[in-house]
Amino acid sequence: MATATLRRQGNPLADPGHQLTVLQSRRLHRLFEDVLAQSGLDPLRASGIQVLQVNLGKLCNMTCAHCHVDAGPDRPEIMTRETAEACLAALACTDIPILDLTGGAPEMNPQFRWLVEETRRLNRHVIDRCNLTILRAPGYTDLPEFLAEHRVEIVASLPCYLEENVDAQRGNHAFTRSIEVLRHLNEIGYGDPRTGLQLTLVYNPIGSSLPPPQSELEDAYRRELASRHGIIFSRLFTITNMPIGRFLDHLLRTEKYDEYMEKLIGAYNPAAAAGVMCRTTLSVDWEGRLYDCDFNQMLEVTVRRGLPQNIREFDSERLAGRLITTGQHCFGCTAGAGSGCRGAIT
Repeated sequence: MATATLRRQGNPLADPGHQLTVLQSRRLHRLFEDVLAQSGLDPLRASGIQVLQVNLGKLCNMTCAHCHVDAGPDRPEIMTRETAEACLAALACTDIPILDLTGGAPEMNPQFRWLVEETRRLNRHVIDRCNLTILRAPGYTDLPEFLAEHRVEIVASLPCYLEENVDAQRGNHAFTRSIEVLRHLNEIGYGDPRTGLQLTLVYNPIGSSLPPPQSELEDAYRRELASRHGIIFSRLFTITNMPIGRFLDHLLRTEKYDEYMEKLIGAYNPAAAAGVMCRTTLSVDWEGRLYDCDFNQMLEVTVRRGLPQNIREFDSERLAGRLITTGQHCFGCTAGAGSGCRGAIT
């Protein structure tokens, strides 16, 4: 469990540029662009914008060991009302069906409730990427009812159904607190197919392995959470740990970086590459800058030059068919069954 953000530690990897240097320096690894070209997919191009994913800031009540955002209680970056209004304006002038709110803990942004309310007035689907524990923190305990009232889908991180594994990755008592929140969410209708209130759980490996088959793991989660805790949920997403942020730090400290990268490269799947989330998603950071995906955002790799660079300059036509910027970290989304913010791809 990380006790402090990379930034607070003074770790060189707190600089996205240093992370890129590490990712690009290992010449023994095949280049993602070369592998993509061999699959007939280079250059990778967006096929539209189905999801506007907005990072409301890096402030979080947790400091999880795997976090690619390097979020935590000491992070001051947070989206302003003016930038949130620009995001809403982009939704209002298009038919983008989904607003995906992430962080940090997106709920800690003062604009969170307003943005949810205004987006629902536009009749768009809203996703809250939630760490669960924030919903029992002082000042946020009424949020479950607010989310239910506005029919917000909750996509909640729960990297295992076993307490020791969750606490190892997310901190002491994280599992117990998460279970308490999940029970309350069930009480108000989340996870019950009769209500339509979607509760999606998210698994990521504890260590440097690839996720198991999503459908099989979902069955195990359903069985174990129901029998041990009486909890139900709508579906499970499996997500591969990306070799960036705190997980990159872990790989380097344990001298497993090269081994993990070779594992990802060896498991490259052209079908997964064809369906990567960046082809239908546009990512916005707390300052309004635009990226092809959340992972590029954390590396500060913006959309290509010549395209609108900020949500204030939003141009749907130019961005919907844009060429996508890729790198070595993209092997994380294309390994095995593939991975992204919507779980396995194939």
